[in-house]
Amino acid sequence: MPESAWKFVFYLGAWSYSAYLLLGTDYPFFHDPPSVFYDWKPGMAVPWDIAAVYLLQGSFYGHSIYATIYMDAWRKDSVVMLVHHVVTLALIVSSYAFRYHNVGVLVLFLHDVSDVLLEFTKLNVYFKARGGARRRLHELAADLGCAGFCVSWFWFRLYWFPLKVLYATWHCSLRLVPDIPFYFFFNALLLALTLMNLY
Repeated sequence: MPESAWKFVFYLGAWSYSAYLLLGTDYPFFHDPPSVFYDWKPGMAVPWDIAAVYLLQGSFYGHSIYATIYMDAWRKDSVVMLVHHVVTLALIVSSYAFRYHNVGVLVLFLHDVSDVLLEFTKLNVYFKARGGARRRLHELAADLGCAGFCVSWFWFRLYWFPLKVLYATWHCSLRLVPDIPFYFFFNALLLALTLMNLY
């Protein structure tokens, strides 16, 4: 329960900040995904508000790798989670280093909302049978959270992620920046993320 509470607070804060950047500021990346490559140049400056997202998320996923190996109980999906954390950290570090940070914010926004709902659901599952008594409010919240998680997983990770991110990185990037560096490297990592989402 404490692990789920911590992850819920982290994902809620991280997703809320990403949502603010994409929906509450002048960044057009969510509504116009090809814009992630408008005026792209190697070594371009990373805006401080996006750099903050990268510092926060990079720290979290670096810790997640350590926690999965040394702290968490080993489960049947632990290998997939470890690979997911490694791929995610590789994407965070390399996209910052090579200035694909605009795409990175969009990727984090589309992925974190499902994690918010997952941890919310897990917390309510733990609370609904606390002390041997059934608590109907937590049972209802767990059911709603599970339904919300399923819908968000499909909508954000399986529909919008390919439609917005993969379209921008596979197609628009070559059109807007013909000799874009590390094209295959980043798209291979994003494809691996997509396959893990499907799994």
